[in-house]
Amino acid sequence: MNARILTTLGFDKVKQMLAQYIVTAQGLEEVEQLAPINDALTIQAWLEETEDGLKIQRLRGGIPIPKLENIRPHMKRIEIGADLNGLELAQVGRVLSTTSEVIRFFNDLEDSEIELLRLYSWIEQLVVLPELSRRLKESIDEDGRVTDEASEDLKIIRNNIRKSEQTIREQLDGIVRGKNAKYLSDSIVTMRNERYVIPVKQEYKSVFGGVVHDQSSSGQTLFIEPKQIVELNNRLRQHQIAERNEIERILSELSAELVPHRNDILHNAYVIGKFDFANAKARFGKELKAVVPEISKENDIYFKQARHPLLDQEKAVPNDIMIGQDYQAIVITGPNTGGKTITLKTLGLLQLMGQSGLPIPAGEESRMGIFDEVFADIGDEQSIEQSLSTFSSHMTNIVSVLEKVDNHSLVLFDELGAGTDPQEGAALAISILDALGSKSAYVMATTHYPELKVYGYNRAGTINASMEFDVDTLSPTYRLLIGVPGRSNAFEISKRLGLDQTIIDEAKHIMDGESQDLNEMIADLENRRKMAETEYLEVRHYVDESERLYKELKEAYAYFFDEREKEMAKARKKANHLVSEAEEQAADIISDIRKMQLTSGNQGGVKEHQLIDAKTKLSQLHQEETRLEKNKVLKKAKEQKQLKAGDEVIVNTYGQRGTLIRKTSAQEWQVQLGILKMAVNESDMTPVAPEKEPKQRVTAVRSSQSSHVPNQLDLRGKRYEEALAEVDQYLDAAILAGYPQVTIVHGKGTGALRTGITEYLKNHRSVSGFEFAPGNQGGNGATIVKFK
Repeated sequence: MNARILTTLGFDKVKQMLAQYIVTAQGLEEVEQLAPINDALTIQAWLEETEDGLKIQRLRGGIPIPKLENIRPHMKRIEIGADLNGLELAQVGRVLSTTSEVIRFFNDLEDSEIELLRLYSWIEQLVVLPELSRRLKESIDEDGRVTDEASEDLKIIRNNIRKSEQTIREQLDGIVRGKNAKYLSDSIVTMRNERYVIPVKQEYKSVFGGVVHDQSSSGQTLFIEPKQIVELNNRLRQHQIAERNEIERILSELSAELVPHRNDILHNAYVIGKFDFANAKARFGKELKAVVPEISKENDIYFKQARHPLLDQEKAVPNDIMIGQDYQAIVITGPNTGGKTITLKTLGLLQLMGQSGLPIPAGEESRMGIFDEVFADIGDEQSIEQSLSTFSSHMTNIVSVLEKVDNHSLVLFDELGAGTDPQEGAALAISILDALGSKSAYVMATTHYPELKVYGYNRAGTINASMEFDVDTLSPTYRLLIGVPGRSNAFEISKRLGLDQTIIDEAKHIMDGESQDLNEMIADLENRRKMAETEYLEVRHYVDESERLYKELKEAYAYFFDEREKEMAKARKKANHLVSEAEEQAADIISDIRKMQLTSGNQGGVKEHQLIDAKTKLSQLHQEETRLEKNKVLKKAKEQKQLKAGDEVIVNTYGQRGTLIRKTSAQEWQVQLGILKMAVNESDMTPVAPEKEPKQRVTAVRSSQSSHVPNQLDLRGKRYEEALAEVDQYLDAAILAGYPQVTIVHGKGTGALRTGITEYLKNHRSVSGFEFAPGNQGGNGATIVKFK
């Protein structure tokens, strides 16, 4: 990829934004080396790492990586036998400890069954050096200071230093607070040449004796080491020299321990840099609300709701940019300041970012292509040094592009053919586009020339586009309109700004007729587009609503199915339990019958009434499954069937047909069963039609009206009690007929009947709701009743 395009489209600025999220020196190198490539497999791997980084950022807030310095120079120094200082060893130790932390972090992700595409493979390349890491951690602190635990000798030496310093301070404190304090310039203890001294007035220097180490700028104060602490300072100095020698020995020893592992440590730093880079891409993507694009095998681009990454994302107007599927060239026409150049740069920059493995500020399901080269001629590149005009400069760039372009190139031209005579410029622009089209290059070009609007209609694989302009507000909306060429808004703007209508009309007459027709055609296209967009949004609303309802219905059906299965399972379990109990009781009854059969011997077998009693016990095992006492409809239907002497019934207990003789009590009848007469409860018998003598079959035609229930009940003119009774019977009949709703006409009148019916309907168990009829169907003079 040519380096010039990276600067032209602002890719370097994107890298600067990305670098803000880097915390390691190795990660910064990754950013500095970042550039778009054209190898599909490598790009896919980079994008998958970015996808992993975004996923970890979303789930865990990112990979825990601290600030790490570049340790490559340190490893080179120990390779040639040099020793590292404490700060350098601390930086190496931080790399080793970070390695362990990162491995623990990814092990936790794996234990949580979080799937990643690429980053787990990088973890396998890390080498843990626990002993070396522990040694560095206990010997060197974060600031590079060698700790007391680095060696036993160092701990003893430092204890001696602390004791010596304490003794010296006690001695000097006795001087500055004692009777000789009057000879001091100040009651403090200080240091000169790494030895403890006190400030003495110049005229009393002989009072304390000892060694003069320094004097003040005025000469009035001498910094003297009193003779009684000279030996103590000498001893302290010896301890300090021993400390320095021991520290040098420890640093040398630790540096030597690093040598066998220098390649592993360097590779760990490299892998951590990769993780830091993935972290930075994820944070960058989160800031821009970016996504990882798919790679199109057909090399067609679809950047959904794309935004330029260098603009304020809250203010940037998103646009759908498509090229490569239905057309390979887009010609954007229209006036300046509409956003044509930004749209051009957005396409190019997002493509470069995608080919660098970066997330792009666009919507989900965005697709990118892969190009060997991206060329651009954007902006005023007039060269004073080369004595080139604007047109000459652009043409020089275009010539260079045409020499290198092929079918794997993306070409971006801003104001193609500008800077010269309009007719010649338009003709050149058309020829250049034809030349690029013959090489099957992908092209997006902006222009002012109206001739290119016709070009966009006539050329295969080419489409017009424009940036929307709001004539009412006299401002651009920055929305890209694919398929609609730009039009001049000069007449509309002039009119809104107050230019006389006669002048505008005269200008329209002077204007070329074809241009006028073209503008009118474009205006009509824009109107149709707006209408289509409005209808699309309305349809989209209903589609979304339908999808929501479908989802809710699907969930409700799944819930119903699950509940039904649960209830069925409960019922089967309960039924099996009842059957088991019934089988046990039946076995006992059959056993009793057998015993009676055996005990009867030759005395005529089991008596009829004994068999009937046994059968009665069996029938009593049957349990009522559903209680319908409260069902008013069935209750009324049952009341309508009055039993009387002579009726034939089936006695349920024995399963035999019998004839009613007489009623013995409120609920019992005497029934003739064959040669037997028995007392049977009404609840244990079912009325049946009497058996008829066989006769010739006659088919009777019965009017459907005889059993028809009307869907409307008219109560006008009826009394209150009579009307409510009729409503009660009518609703029961309508429910049996399976009607979802009926209409009750009660009239308006005084409102008493309407109020009574309303109160009745509120308390009816089978009514799900009711409302007054529409105005054209009676209004509040009729009520529509809906059943459950």
